[in-house]
Amino acid sequence: MPTDACQWFYECEHCHTLLKPKPGDCCVFCSYGSVPCPPIQQHGKGHCC
Repeated sequence: MPTDACQWFYECEHCHTLLKPKPGDCCVFCSYGSVPCPPIQQHGKGHCC
């Protein structure tokens, strides 16, 4: 995951499903990760991009 930008799409390496952010999230990392993306961690809540 880049530390200074959102990752809008992610293709699963196993099933090749294309993941997109859930409504209200800025990136797939915020939607499916266990912690918010690095820009949100650094700058607080809100849009990371």
